[in-house]
Amino acid sequence: MSAANLEISTLDNGLKVLAVPLKERKSISVGIWAHVGSRNESVELGGVSHFLEHIVFKGTSSRTAAQIKESIEGVGGSMNAFTSEECTCFLAKTTRRHFESVFATLSDMVADAALDAKDIEKERTVILEEIKMTQDQPSQLTEEILSEIVWPGHVLGRPIAGTHDTVSALTRENIRAYRDDYYTPRHLTITAAGDIDQKTLVQEAAKHFFKNKTEKEKHSTLFKPDQRKPALKFFSKNTEQTHLALSLHAPGKDHPDEYAADLLNVILGGNMSSRLFNEVREERGLAYDIGSFMRRHQETGAFVVSAGVDHKKAKDALAVILTELERMTDEIVKLDELGRAKEFYLGQFELGLENSMSQMLWNGENLMTLGALKDPEEIVKNIRKVSAEDLLRVAGNLFKTSSLNLAMVGPSLSEKDYAAILSFSKR
Repeated sequence: MSAANLEISTLDNGLKVLAVPLKERKSISVGIWAHVGSRNESVELGGVSHFLEHIVFKGTSSRTAAQIKESIEGVGGSMNAFTSEECTCFLAKTTRRHFESVFATLSDMVADAALDAKDIEKERTVILEEIKMTQDQPSQLTEEILSEIVWPGHVLGRPIAGTHDTVSALTRENIRAYRDDYYTPRHLTITAAGDIDQKTLVQEAAKHFFKNKTEKEKHSTLFKPDQRKPALKFFSKNTEQTHLALSLHAPGKDHPDEYAADLLNVILGGNMSSRLFNEVREERGLAYDIGSFMRRHQETGAFVVSAGVDHKKAKDALAVILTELERMTDEIVKLDELGRAKEFYLGQFELGLENSMSQMLWNGENLMTLGALKDPEEIVKNIRKVSAEDLLRVAGNLFKTSSLNLAMVGPSLSEKDYAAILSFSKR
């Protein structure tokens, strides 16, 4: 559906509401978005957004944890939640006939979680185990280390779940104050997609979010890159593979070059037809798992290449990766390869918007982070008009030696050895 045909309503209390009607759907996916995530936390409150995401499922003043689950899963629905750097989202999917009751439960969780002291202590243990689990998964640990050096000294470089120390120190008062300050109408957005219309969603939202509490302005420090030389950080761990993640600074959300950067990503490591997959895995057998992806925040982003390789082949794999990235700055992409990349991107984009949940999430994130909706038709046009010359220009801006960041996890790693090859030959 074209964004021009969608209506965004803002209630008197500041709550934003958006329904995306989808013909011939029997389901409704709904999300309640809090406009705060890990990047809005102080150092001392690291992980509080994620902690709050967990604890709202434990009960409200009128519903127990069991009643919450039964009221949604007991009518064939599903529920979940996630926390990112810039938001926290509580979501559910249900049939049309049960929407009102499911939405009432979801709203109650967000607006009136009990935050019981005993539940907080039990969930603290669960979250600490989740943090430990990341330490036991080398690929996740590598990306967490990478964030530290890509956004050094900035909240974006800190783990979303917090650390053992910050999570251990969070109190019930901390969590309650954070909820009361930011889980208020002006800091919330409600989106739904499927067998739903704007009038119905506005009516339901007004039933459950009518209080206009005193609200705090959220704090968010913008990141300004000032990297002047390559950065490395290694973690010694007895793993079966060496895990590496290489990153360079990239455009943030809604940047004029975002579509060219997305197509660069597809060509380099976005699928099994990509250059990195073919050269590193198929031709040289240096890795089983290799790929690239884009990370985007409000004002900044990162182009990331990740791989798991044999310990003895890690240097060779890194050298090949760097060579393939530098090729993008020297050689213009042929039209047939660019055409395939565009078709892959557009195919994935269109398939990704086929169901009600993906529509709700996509439109909700755009509305919450950009303050506006993106029109799918405009995205198609923007992808279509990216030229090979655009790719050459954007690659030249991205792939510079001074912007390289390398994180690795494995045994017997020497930063000195890798620092010697962490550069582009001409840039």
